[in-house]
Amino acid sequence: MKPLASAILLLIALASTPPVAAADDPGLLRLASCQDSWLDWRRDETQMKRFADLVLGGFTRQDRSPAFIPQSPSSLLGFPITELYPQSVGMGLGFSVAITASFDEARQGFEKLLGKPMACSRGEGMRNCELVLGEKKTAMLMAPDKAGSRQALVGCYYYYEK
Repeated sequence: MKPLASAILLLIALASTPPVAAADDPGLLRLASCQDSWLDWRRDETQMKRFADLVLGGFTRQDRSPAFIPQSPSSLLGFPITELYPQSVGMGLGFSVAITASFDEARQGFEKLLGKPMACSRGEGMRNCELVLGEKKTAMLMAPDKAGSRQALVGCYYYYEK
């Protein structure tokens, strides 16, 4: 095969190959699944610095918002991260991550990570799941109760309003 033809075939193959997704960050997985908690680290400067480096090293804060946006493609549970909430969302205090996934996909992946099924309910246009893992550690999943929605929020809440 001629060099030019080989180069063209290689370019076509590369163009048709989907981009490789970034691997899940183990630190984000541990925080989202309540295995680690910044609430437990408040008086540990080393752990808090690691936490700050994790968040600020890969995410940029949105103006006047608790959300941080990935600086480059990032994933959690194999799904793209759209936003990171390192401290709170609404009435909750904790750590959560917004991902591009259906409710069922997010639930299946999160329950696999947790190693246990979650208790789920529907109401006010949302689907919600939770699993109490300990004092001040509740794994939560929230998603719009709308067919075709590909938005989900997973995380660990230390305190939240029910």
